[in-house]
Amino acid sequence: MPEAPEMAVKAYLLMDVTANQVLAAKDPDMAVEPASLTKLMTAYLVFDALKNRKIDLKQSLPVSERAWKMPGSRMFIDPKMKVPVEDLIKGMVVQSGNDATVALAEGVAGSVERFVQLMNDQAVFLGMHSTLYKNPEGLTAPGHTTTARDLALLATRLMRDFPDYLSYYAIKKYRYEGTPAANDTNRNLLLFRDASVDGLKTGHTQAAGYCLVASAKRELPNVGTRRLLSVVLGAESENARANESQKLLNWGYAAFDAVKLFDANQAVVTLPVWKGKQPLLKLGSARPLVVAIPAGSAAQLKTQVVRPDPLVAPFAKGQAVGSLKVLQGEKALFEVPLQVLEPVEQAGVLGRAWDAVRLWIK
Repeated sequence: MPEAPEMAVKAYLLMDVTANQVLAAKDPDMAVEPASLTKLMTAYLVFDALKNRKIDLKQSLPVSERAWKMPGSRMFIDPKMKVPVEDLIKGMVVQSGNDATVALAEGVAGSVERFVQLMNDQAVFLGMHSTLYKNPEGLTAPGHTTTARDLALLATRLMRDFPDYLSYYAIKKYRYEGTPAANDTNRNLLLFRDASVDGLKTGHTQAAGYCLVASAKRELPNVGTRRLLSVVLGAESENARANESQKLLNWGYAAFDAVKLFDANQAVVTLPVWKGKQPLLKLGSARPLVVAIPAGSAAQLKTQVVRPDPLVAPFAKGQAVGSLKVLQGEKALFEVPLQVLEPVEQAGVLGRAWDAVRLWIK
């Protein structure tokens, strides 16, 4: 595999989101303070509440004393205001406003404490097993930790589950009417340097150092949009975290080629099935099957279907059955799960009995 560049950070991870592959990492499971990267989970829950119509973008939320008095980065709202949810989201995302974050947490869950419980429940559900939240904004607190791997998982799910809200992360400047312009510029410097970068979030505390989760998408022939995600933790300065993130993203696009093996819902393999109303089972993926391989090695690429035998009905649509192994020459690179594309119901009594006899003979 290509050798990753030297990185002046405590930990990092580079992921090809389109291929769902980790391309490079350093200490991805080391416990670190997430600082304002915490707000990615806060946003996940806010977007989920919007999607399920528990709140509305135009709905105005009150600003509590607790939100108003939050230290650190702010959007400068106060208890005399009622602020629309959409403006609070912009304040949280663009200005990294701790006041906006607390106002959103209270608006979604009724209290910060209840919201933090929801954050931890969601982390468990997503598989973020090395993450524990103590607050929604990311200020230093004992036990408030995560990892580069968990952050990559969260950011990937955020982008996949809520694509309609990702445009907030590309906003370069924002200020709520009637507030000072002291903190109106997005701290993600890559938004101003690289047109392919469209998010996501910065973070900084003295303990965490300077952190950045950066997403970029570039259009490629035969593949379409290819998205990479870099997680950089513990850089020495705001400029350093941007430079290191840019270095990692550029390396990922240059060192790896994206190859689309199959379109979404295209049958990768069609196999005989026993005791089913239909004789054949189609396996594939609901998403395009794209793999990231070392640049220039596409000619060496081979695939091999791994599946149980015999295949005995019933099979539900979307059920995981077997996998597609991707090889470079004779070396296995990774395996991609395969799913049932069309359901196969169980045959009647006679059909099952006949296939039982055939299976016994086989």
